[in-house]
This record gives sequence, structure tokens and C-alpha cells, in this order.
Amino acid sequence: MFLQAVLLSFRTLLRNKLRSCLTVLGIVIGVGSVIAVVVIGQGASRKLTDEISSLGSKMIMIYPDEENGVGFAGETSNLIPFKNSDVEAIKREFPDCGGVAPVAESGAVAVFGSNNCRTSVTGTESSYFAIRNWKLKFGRLFSSSEERVGKSVCIIGEKVSKNLFKGMDPIGSSIRIDRFAYQVIGVLKSKGGSMVGKEQDDVILVPLKVLQRRISGTKDVDLILVGCGPGQDSTTLKRQLKQVMIERRPVPPGHGNNFAIEDMKEIIKTVEKQTGTFTTFISAIAAISLLVGGIGIMNIMLVSVTERTREIGIRMAVGAQENDILIQFLVEAVVLSLFGGVLGISLGLVIPMFVTSYMKIPFVIDMRIILISFVFSGLVGIVFGYFPARRAARMNPIDALRHE
Repeated sequence: MFLQAVLLSFRTLLRNKLRSCLTVLGIVIGVGSVIAVVVIGQGASRKLTDEISSLGSKMIMIYPDEENGVGFAGETSNLIPFKNSDVEAIKREFPDCGGVAPVAESGAVAVFGSNNCRTSVTGTESSYFAIRNWKLKFGRLFSSSEERVGKSVCIIGEKVSKNLFKGMDPIGSSIRIDRFAYQVIGVLKSKGGSMVGKEQDDVILVPLKVLQRRISGTKDVDLILVGCGPGQDSTTLKRQLKQVMIERRPVPPGHGNNFAIEDMKEIIKTVEKQTGTFTTFISAIAAISLLVGGIGIMNIMLVSVTERTREIGIRMAVGAQENDILIQFLVEAVVLSLFGGVLGISLGLVIPMFVTSYMKIPFVIDMRIILISFVFSGLVGIVFGYFPARRAARMNPIDALRHE
């Protein structure tokens, strides 16, 4: 019975191909828009979280900060940098963490032969690479003795390697940073651009002490990175770090801390939540097209019932029951909406292929949203097709047969 109703519905819809296609246009646009928005949104979210994770997903950052942009003394807005002693204190307090790395940065011009480039020079320790999960392409990391005495060695990013050495092997060569020579001992694997548009590969890393002595001329530390050890809870570690820093950097009563602590895991969760909320909001707007498509199906089904009134009367005269007529028209509405849903899913997958390729973001397909869209398009057919189907089912056979 149901199969016969489906076949009869297909025959009826195929008799008016153009009208059937125009009827499902709203469903196609609605389903296609929702899927396209979700796929593009998830791709953008994936790219953003990948870029944040490339900075180190199991990492806590401690950096100088001010309360509401005003210095804690209320007279100056200058940030108060950390000292080497702050780094040593954290190392003593948290020996089981995944590493502690001081970071100080300065701009400089690097020269090799006739090639030169302006780049960022970072002073740090070997633990920096483990915390940031940054691997070497060639060479080695700083040794303990090189860090302790501040030896003039450096590890360069891939972009610096290309700019200065033009494809040559840089290991063992000497480059000049400002007025001093540094031996290249390693080349980092490429990490690409960061979420703030900074090129991560355009960097030279040297032992912290040599940067403080020869380039920055201060004992300041701009940033402290703390890695989470195996099985270590980052939230607990963050709270403990905050307590240590409050004791080392006291402020007058009533003022906020002069430092900030950020957990990369929390940042990633926040970004995922925000992008998810934005995608849901845009999808809800796009879903309005489904409502418009449903109204279109109802309209066409009402027209169809009017056009086929005599046919309905004949079917009732030869024994068809109300439920038979109801199911027939309801199936037609559902077939229409599902047909539109399939076309919409196809459209919603094709559009993101071009958009994600142009925006250079991952093409992420969530099968759940495709399944939900398909089921929802069927529900649209049931909801908006029920009224015309009921109207057809409740016709008086005699009046229907008299209809011209």
C-alpha cells in the first residue's frame, strides 16, 4: 500500500517536472545554505584551533599585564617584566611540570655573506622547543653549557634559512646578528603563520643569556612558558602558578595582579565555543529558507488537490478510504521535500569545496548535519503537506465527482 502510494506520487510529480522543481527550490536553498555554513564554519574553526595548537596545546603562558590598562601604581602604564629569578623560582616550585622556558624577544638584522633580513630574535632555553612541540628539521638544540654561559649559537626558522642561505646547508655556518657572529646549530621545521598573522618561521632563537647580554642589554624576561607534565591537570597547575606569582609580585591592596596567566587548553575551548555559537546562529538564519520552502510545498499541494478533485472523487467512489487519500497526498509532499533535501545536500557540499579551497581552510564534513538536514527536510514535507492531504481526504465523494 505504502509502496504503491510512493510510486503513484512519483508518477504524479513527474507529470509536472518544472512545477515540482520550482516547488522544492526553497528546500534546496535552505538545506544547501545550512550545510554550506556549517562546513565552512567547522573548517574555519579547525584552522583556528590548529593554529593555536601549533603554539603549544599543553602550555601555560605567564606574561606581564596591567589592571584595566593602568599600572598598579596608578601613575604609569609600563609593564613590569619578569626577571631570571622568577623563572628559577618556578623551576624550583614545579619540578614535575613539562618544562619551564623563559622568553625574551628583540628585533635585529641578520646577515650571511651578501644576504640579509630583518627578523625576530628570541632568547630562550631548550625546554622551549618541547613545550611548543617544535621539532628540528636539521641540527641540534642548545646544550646545557651553551645556555649556562650564553654561547653565541643560534637555531633558525625555515624562512630565515631560505632568506639567508638560499638553499645551502646552514649548519655550522656563522651569521651576524647586529655586530656579533653566531654559529647556526639547527634549523626548525616549518610552522607557518600564526592566528595573529605573525610568520612563526621568521625567527632566530639564541640562548637567553646571550640575547640579554648582546642584543636587548637587559635582564628582562618578556614571557614565561610552562608545559603540563604527563597526567598533570592544567587548571590546577595554573592556580598554583598564580599563587607563586602573587607572592613574588605583590601589589597594593585593591589593585589587580600585574601579570596574567593563560592556559592554551582554555583558549582553544573558548575559540571552539565561540565559532560553534556563530555557526549555529548563521545556520538558524539560513534555516528560515526551509520554512519558506515548506510554505511553498503547502501552496503547491493545495493547488494540486484542487486540480485533482474529480480524481479524488473517483477514487473514493471505487472504495478508497480517507486514510488512502491522506497517505497519497502526504507521501507526495514528503517525496517533494526529500527530493529538495537531496539536491540541497549536494549544493551544500559543492559550494564549500570552492570556498574552503579559496580561503585555504580544511574541508570538514560532519555526517550528523547531513543526516539531520535530510530528516528535517522530510519533516517539513510531513508538517506542511498534512493540511492539503487532510483537505483532500475529507472531501465529499459526490461533491468531488461534480467538480469541473
